[in-house]
Amino acid sequence: MAIVVLINPNQMKPAVAPLALEYLAESLKSTGQEPHILDLCFSEDWESDIVSWFRANSADLVGFTIRNTDDCYFASQDFFLPVYKRMIESIRKHTDAPIVLGGAGLSVAPEAALRMTGADYAVRGDGELVLPILAERVTHGAETTDIPGLVYRIGERLYSNPPVWTDLSEIPTLRRTWLDNRRYFEEGGQAGIETKRGCGMRCTYCADPASKGNSCRLRPPQYVVDEINALVQQGINCYHLCDAEFNIPYSHAEAVCHAIIDSGLASKIGWYTYASVTPFDDELARLMKRAGCLGIDFGADSGNDQMLRSLGRHFTTQDVRRTAEICHRHKITFMYDLLLGGPGETRASIRQTIELMKEISPSRVGVSLGVRIYAGTGIANLVLEEGFSETNPNLRGNIKGNESFLAPVYYLSAELGSDIDEYITELIADDPRFFHASRSQLDSNYNYNDNSILVQAIRSGMRGAYWDILRRIREGHS
Repeated sequence: MAIVVLINPNQMKPAVAPLALEYLAESLKSTGQEPHILDLCFSEDWESDIVSWFRANSADLVGFTIRNTDDCYFASQDFFLPVYKRMIESIRKHTDAPIVLGGAGLSVAPEAALRMTGADYAVRGDGELVLPILAERVTHGAETTDIPGLVYRIGERLYSNPPVWTDLSEIPTLRRTWLDNRRYFEEGGQAGIETKRGCGMRCTYCADPASKGNSCRLRPPQYVVDEINALVQQGINCYHLCDAEFNIPYSHAEAVCHAIIDSGLASKIGWYTYASVTPFDDELARLMKRAGCLGIDFGADSGNDQMLRSLGRHFTTQDVRRTAEICHRHKITFMYDLLLGGPGETRASIRQTIELMKEISPSRVGVSLGVRIYAGTGIANLVLEEGFSETNPNLRGNIKGNESFLAPVYYLSAELGSDIDEYITELIADDPRFFHASRSQLDSNYNYNDNSILVQAIRSGMRGAYWDILRRIREGHS
């Protein structure tokens, strides 16, 4: 039996529970290993907490999750890996156990993250099947180089095995008892639930296919219901579905909603989700409301058809308009997230987008300027063709020595000019529906990293998706 400690280094606030560690702990336990979780989210002194844990406990393997490499926010560009590297160096002082990295953020650029942090291994993709095998092998000094998804060293060279994508029906139903989920709810305002993993869309900027697979793997709806029910028993009644896009595939969204309704949970809970502009119709809108949906965040990206094609989106501006009409008809609170500044973006296309948003009037509009570039995406490939260098006028952020795109680097079309932030602010004017990710208006942004406005609102009792809490604050609702 291997003793495995799983470490959560994420200290973003509001606090988001590390759902992956609960899955991993459950998987380790089911295979006869002994898992522990060292959660540093609420640590006032993470180094002291690391020292204290390893003085009192031993470990055969240390798992270190990287949910996010940075805050993915052009206005701040906060890079987390330097702090994580210091955490790993601190762990090294107190244990000889090998350290393995994992997590959605890690899977985008695992070799670069492994090299930077100095850990021993990394796991690309799902870890539920891989981590128990690695724990058993390292405990017995056995060969590890054939383990699927493993990134490892031989001398100074790194090797990377193809990832394994788990059949989610084989993962045990979570009891959700490995973390202090009640505290996360009280300080984070919601609990996360997965109904599936992976995405088969071909958006040119998205890292989800690299981190979770390029096809949808569905959780049985009853598993989703069982997990929600386990959290309801802990006094948690507000949820965020962590799926890339809840309504793809449409049939699974229907099945999950029906399962929630049939279980009797719909009257006890509320939930929010990300969704694609299509497929979405009146029937799904009605069903989601019946199942307890309180709000939908649609990744609209743009109000210009040429830009939607540039970003690899499969819908049109007419679809954007139609989905808004459906939400208004069914009185669904909804947000459209915009992603501005990608290849081909002009001031004219941005103006068209802002004007469309004002016309169709979502409950809120999130405006992000600058497209975060991730390795293996269409935009990353375009940049490599253009030339990834400091002389490329379309690039912002960490360019020198960052060919892996591990540190934050953004695409911002040079056609927009140096004052594009001010131009967008002028277009939005004082319209309260817009959240603008602006360096000059940090009080009106919707960055969820160390957001004191959100933290205070949740402490006062507000619950829900962060964009909706911010909406209610602006409108003076509790």
